[in-house]
Amino acid sequence: MITHSSYTVEPWSLCERSLNLDVLPQSESVFALSNGHVGWRGNLDEGEPHGLPGSYLNGVYELHPLPYAEAGYGYPESGQTVINVTNGKIIRLLVDDEPFDLRYGRLVAHERTLDLRTGLLTRVCEWVSPAGCAVRVRSVRLVSFTQRAIAAVRYEVEALDSEVRIVIQSELVANEQLPGTNGDPRASVALESPLESESHFAADGRLALVHRTRTSELRVGAAADHVVTGPRPTTTGCESRADVARLTIASALAPGDALRLDKVVAYGWSSTRSLPAVSDQVDAALAAAMSIGWEGLVDEQRAYLDAFWARADVEVDGDEEIQQAVRFALFHVLQAGARAEQRAIPAKGLTGSGYDGHAFWDTEVFVLPLLSYTSPFAVAEALRWRQNTLSAAKERAAQLGLQGAAFPWRTIDGSEGSAYWPAGTAAFHVNADIADAVIRYVAVTGDGRFERDTGVELLVETARLWRSLGHHDHHGAFHIDGVTGPDEYSAVQDDNAYTNLMARANLLAAAEVVERHAKTAAALGVDDEESAAWRDAAEAMHVPYNDELGVHEQSSGFTQHQVWDFTGTRADQYPLMLHFPYFDIYRKQVVKQADLVLAMYKCSEHFDEEHTARNFAYYEPLTVRDSSLSASCQAVIAAQAGHLALAYAYVAESALMDLEDLENNTRDGLHIASLAGTWMALVAGFGGLRLLGSTPNFTPRLPERFSRLAFTLEVVGRRLHVEITAEAAVYTLVSGEPLTVRHYGRPVLVTPDAPERRGIRPVPVRPAPEQPPHRAPSRGGPHTRVRR
Repeated sequence: MITHSSYTVEPWSLCERSLNLDVLPQSESVFALSNGHVGWRGNLDEGEPHGLPGSYLNGVYELHPLPYAEAGYGYPESGQTVINVTNGKIIRLLVDDEPFDLRYGRLVAHERTLDLRTGLLTRVCEWVSPAGCAVRVRSVRLVSFTQRAIAAVRYEVEALDSEVRIVIQSELVANEQLPGTNGDPRASVALESPLESESHFAADGRLALVHRTRTSELRVGAAADHVVTGPRPTTTGCESRADVARLTIASALAPGDALRLDKVVAYGWSSTRSLPAVSDQVDAALAAAMSIGWEGLVDEQRAYLDAFWARADVEVDGDEEIQQAVRFALFHVLQAGARAEQRAIPAKGLTGSGYDGHAFWDTEVFVLPLLSYTSPFAVAEALRWRQNTLSAAKERAAQLGLQGAAFPWRTIDGSEGSAYWPAGTAAFHVNADIADAVIRYVAVTGDGRFERDTGVELLVETARLWRSLGHHDHHGAFHIDGVTGPDEYSAVQDDNAYTNLMARANLLAAAEVVERHAKTAAALGVDDEESAAWRDAAEAMHVPYNDELGVHEQSSGFTQHQVWDFTGTRADQYPLMLHFPYFDIYRKQVVKQADLVLAMYKCSEHFDEEHTARNFAYYEPLTVRDSSLSASCQAVIAAQAGHLALAYAYVAESALMDLEDLENNTRDGLHIASLAGTWMALVAGFGGLRLLGSTPNFTPRLPERFSRLAFTLEVVGRRLHVEITAEAAVYTLVSGEPLTVRHYGRPVLVTPDAPERRGIRPVPVRPAPEQPPHRAPSRGGPHTRVRR
């Protein structure tokens, strides 16, 4: 747990009141700054001590061999791992020749604050050197949303009670030494000093390094410029070599004097551009940023975030921790995708190297729905990245003997990066997840040009896979056999309900879109026979059901399996995959993460209220939540089934996944999908949001802990504000033409003239379902974080 008394609960910021080195890696993730293109972990300015140094460029990776005990046809040959690129954060400080190192001397005070409204990470500390010299250091850091290549730091040192000699060393550093890894040793070897120097430069306060990765052959450039303000005399000097470029500043400070450094860093990379071109690229980005200076960058950042919060804020009255956590979640999801621009949105964003920096299906299922309503540009760009990787997905499908595209389960560059085929190759549902994101984005935005230029191709090639992967039986029913759904504890199963229902929607959407865009469809070789076959498969899609139990089966025969021995499983034996063989897990009724429950949310039109309640009651005691993706899905359906206290507990678990390090791996980076799931649990759970075509439908209900929930959505060019209390829901059109929404299924026309108020229906009373032993939601009693 990283929750301790030095972390405060505030509505618009996260503040660490003292430095705790035991949780330094976790705080580096929590305080990470990114814009989707450039990512800086929240490392201390001077570089040491550190948990995991991290400077990332989205899409920059190195290749390494994948381990196989035995060879097999169709196994991916190479893995991809995100690498730590040139570190531009480092600003070392010497006080009368003593290195400013918080492990030595006396730390009087240390505070870091992430301001969610400004996007600034501020650090203030007072330190007394071993020789007795006292200084105050204040730094402010940003990664720009408006200037994609830019990150910057303002660093200031003040002498407190005696004259001191100060030396500041501002550096660009490549091939930093990283902590050891517990993963594949071949990956570790591949990532040891992955950057080969191509050029270095230092003169007149400007620094530059250009490197190339050894195997993936990606060229990476970084450049920095500085503005120094201090008492006279203050001197500067520059030097560079292969992996380090340094500006050294020296000054003498009387008590009350300060030496200030503004450092602006520009990044760029390319797989094709020449060394001069990449150098010119970062130089140009640096010049543009320096032209407006530090204050200009800060002003642009605040204006960008003001606009974001106006369309995306979620207000929670009654729980200060959840209020802080949902804004923290929204901010980090924005950071992960805002300027990714035709690159993947990794599972950890650019906050750490967990999962090797890979993107998974959770991007489309958890992250893009949130961004569709708040930052739709980021969604279009993420899906264009999928379109740009179609050639790799089509090659993969052909390798597997299938038509269309088989998108990877985990990847950076578009090729499959998983060496474990039951969870990787067999997880074909990623195709339907991508299709679902396309369908939602077009419905929410009405972006017809995107549908024509990107959506048609993605829907067609994903539909082709389902038609070739599945088959009709002698009764005409359509089956998809041997796949892995979201629940990775039930691998290679027949007729996974989530996969089949999502594939059904994919097939129908493809058939409909080729009618709207006949010319584009013809260019892709689609004819009437093919689109009719998609419709036939969709209409005949088999969804397994147990008549005796009256519940839908997660996969065919799942309810006939032996139930896992939960009573014989100790609390310290979770997650199960680290303590039991997959062979044993796969043949039992035990669920890693919500699967059929997720299907009831994503494909809600196929489940009436009674089946939803029965299904949830059946699967809840089987679901162990060995995945950070599960709690938010369970929250949504728990709320729908009327279990509001349980839904609240799951919302808290999702919201506090990283702030309280509930899975003990926040050190490797934040759980971006779980953070997005916080929004989903609140808006789709307690707000009851479902999209019917392009019409939002709401079934609002609040838990006792909340006195009010309010959120804003952008739908087809309108901005809708929804406010929910225990008595009523109020729908207000903030901007745009009149909009029809549905309240418990009934149409409500919302106009600019006046808000529309509707009552809240009673919640059905049902017996509360139980969870497996030791697996109740993590939300416990009173927490220890200080409230301001």
